[in-house]
Amino acid sequence: METGTRRLQKVTPTRSQPAMLAYHRFLRYSGELHMSLRSPEPREVIAGLLEDERLIAACTERDMGAVFRMVNARGVSTRRIAAAVDITQGRLYDYMNGKSRVEKLTLFEQIADAFHIPGRLLGLARRSWEPVPATVGHERADRPPPDGDDLVAMDHFRSADRQTGGGRLYGAVVRHLADRVAPRLVDIGSGPQVFAAAAALTEMAGWMAHDSGHDDRAAKHFARALPLARASGDLPLAAHVAASNSHLALATGDATAAVGWARTGLDLAARAPRIPALTARLHTMQARALAVASQRTPATQALEAAHRHLEAPSATAHPWLSPFDRAALAGESALILRDLEQYDEALRHAEQAVALRESGRARSLALSRISLVEIHVRRSDLDAAVSVAHDLLRISPTLGSVRVVRQLDSMRRLLEPHRGYPPVQEYLVRFDDARRARMLLLADLIPPSPGGTTA
Repeated sequence: METGTRRLQKVTPTRSQPAMLAYHRFLRYSGELHMSLRSPEPREVIAGLLEDERLIAACTERDMGAVFRMVNARGVSTRRIAAAVDITQGRLYDYMNGKSRVEKLTLFEQIADAFHIPGRLLGLARRSWEPVPATVGHERADRPPPDGDDLVAMDHFRSADRQTGGGRLYGAVVRHLADRVAPRLVDIGSGPQVFAAAAALTEMAGWMAHDSGHDDRAAKHFARALPLARASGDLPLAAHVAASNSHLALATGDATAAVGWARTGLDLAARAPRIPALTARLHTMQARALAVASQRTPATQALEAAHRHLEAPSATAHPWLSPFDRAALAGESALILRDLEQYDEALRHAEQAVALRESGRARSLALSRISLVEIHVRRSDLDAAVSVAHDLLRISPTLGSVRVVRQLDSMRRLLEPHRGYPPVQEYLVRFDDARRARMLLLADLIPPSPGGTTA
């Protein structure tokens, strides 16, 4: 009996193990089945909300956090939502709690496809799963693209502009506005996104006009961009346009107007979702204008505020806003401190700006190096100035930026009084040779003056 008992004890675990494993699998399957029965499909929930004004408003504002909350409130677990749109639950919670916003075009497309949100609601192109309209055969072949395509166009223009300058691209942006965006502004089927697209691209055209040396034309574009941004309901975009107006006012010598525009932008930004980079840019523009006006203390305070905001943690971005990063702030800080005659601090920021600039951003890198040369000259360090200036000789002669050409000429005038110093004299000879070649290649953008040079 004792032996038999031992034999039974030995055999029982090996025989019951498969059954136990099957039982646990059944329990897990039952739990998952129960959960799936309780939790509806995200697409089914969205399908029932497509006529809901709250969903339409959330999509119009591109507030995916609100969309996620609506889906979750109707029984879809956060785990299923995160898995459906291929993000982590932690990131999903940030969106749902308003700590950050979805900004990348690819993620908007993922969400639209996962939830079957029609592309038009999010300003995207028609999705591949959407039914083709029955009248497609009668549509014009040159029908303007949806707003999502404007984002793609904006990215292409922005990338090319950084490398080649605005002079070569201004006409292309204006044509895109006239041919592809303007017709949709009067289309009763268009939503507010088209006004945002028009505002952003008009503001971009303004910058390209400014880069081409046509500040009067730039002012007209900026003046048109602001009401378009307001009409779209996009306050951050309106604040962004105000920052551009501030920059242009300062570039044309109106520091008072530049301060006013910066303050207008800060007021708009305060009423919008928090975007630290935008607020930092506006404080920076305010500081620049105040420094030019010799308002030392207010300028310093505004610059400190800009650094605080840019250093604040935030994943928030905005699809229409130009990035304002550490390199941009370093470059602007150098100019502010230069105007405040704090040359040692200005030097530190100017060197940082050059170090942070990407080689693919030819114009920004050139402008940062020009600032660095000027600061070295003001510190009476001619050897350092000439060393950096030699790097500027390697700028592509086809860079279509009148702004860079004019700042290079200004740098030359700053070096001219030091021609008696041999390294400076040697550099100026090389500079003049490079300039002649540049002016030949840019003759379509900068017609030569009767005297053979341009200011």
